Order: sequence, then structure tokens, then C-alpha cells
Amino acid sequence: MTASDDAFHTGLTVRREVMGDEFVDRALARTDGTESAELQRFVTEHVWDAAWNRPGLARRDRSLLNIGMLIALRAHEELTGHIRGALTNGLTREEITEAVIQTAGYCGAPAALSAMKVVQAVFDAE
Repeated sequence: MTASDDAFHTGLTVRREVMGDEFVDRALARTDGTESAELQRFVTEHVWDAAWNRPGLARRDRSLLNIGMLIALRAHEELTGHIRGALTNGLTREEITEAVIQTAGYCGAPAALSAMKVVQAVFDAE
């Protein structure tokens, strides 16, 4: 097994712990057998292993940061999964809502309002 294989498997474990098996399985299945599978592998190795496994921040802190960044990018498809992951990582609904409110001042009200629709859909599904 190569270092890249190790990083992929370690990253895949973290990714599944945070995002859930169903979310990860869908992401991998969407790209299986295509050129896009290489990006999934890269993200799993370099984000889910190399970044998420660094010692400086707890997973809940990383989740909180991701919420703000994904709102700023208006990456709603990713935001949905990361809201679920944030709940898994110990953030409360109140903390997630406050994070969205905080983004209104820095990302703009339209971004925050749009993101809150995504967040509320995840909350309602829980």
C-alpha cells in the first residue's frame, strides 16, 4: 500500500465519520468510473486526511469554519452535508444558526438568507 492509499483510506474514514456513509457513498458513486473520481480521491486525501487530521483544531471548530466558508462561497450542495456534519461534530442548532447570522454582516444578507433555507431544510429533516 502506498502513502497515497494510506491517506485516502484515513481520509475516507474521517469523511464518513463527519458526513455519514450515505453522503460519502453518493459522492463517490456519482463519479465512479469517470475522470471526476480523481478529484474525489484528491479531496479525500488532501482535505479529509491532511487538513481534517491536523492537530490544531477540533472537528467541531473545523465544522464551524466550513459553515462560514461555504456560505461565503454559496456552495449550498456542500453546505447541506456540512450542516449534518456539524451536528455530528457537536455543534448545536443554535450555534449553527448564530454562524449563519454572523455571515450576514460579512457575506451579505442575501447569502445568509439563502444559506438559512439550506440549514432549515437540514434541521427539519433531523
